[in-house]
Amino acid sequence: MTEFTPLESLAGGALIGLAVVLLMALHGRIAGLSGILAGVLPPAASDWPWRAAFLAGAVAAPVLLGLFWTPDFSSPTPRAWLIPGGVLVGIGVFFGSGCTSGHGICGNARLSVRSIAATLTFMATAGLTVYLVRHVFGGF
Repeated sequence: MTEFTPLESLAGGALIGLAVVLLMALHGRIAGLSGILAGVLPPAASDWPWRAAFLAGAVAAPVLLGLFWTPDFSSPTPRAWLIPGGVLVGIGVFFGSGCTSGHGICGNARLSVRSIAATLTFMATAGLTVYLVRHVFGGF
């Protein structure tokens, strides 16, 4: 069963929201990770430095957190399922013209119809997947 962590979830959501608001307020940019990554590979864009800094922060923050707190990141899901799942997410990002952070956080805040539709689609798909794995296929 998945552990219920409301305080950690609230803190994480607040920090993500703060980062999104600051990036928009200070740079006029949307904090969609797939779009930020696309603009840094290859580093041809003139705004390459802030993109690299944002991505470095996205990697460094959990590493620094791990120095002070070691959460249990174990997963009952076999790695053989995680890798194809990650590939399918990447395909969805490509065909959905953005990632969950871009659509779910930034796009919904701007009342983008495309982002609202994308968010409803990936949330429904996630819910259906969890239901099928846990209750139909007798999974984790």
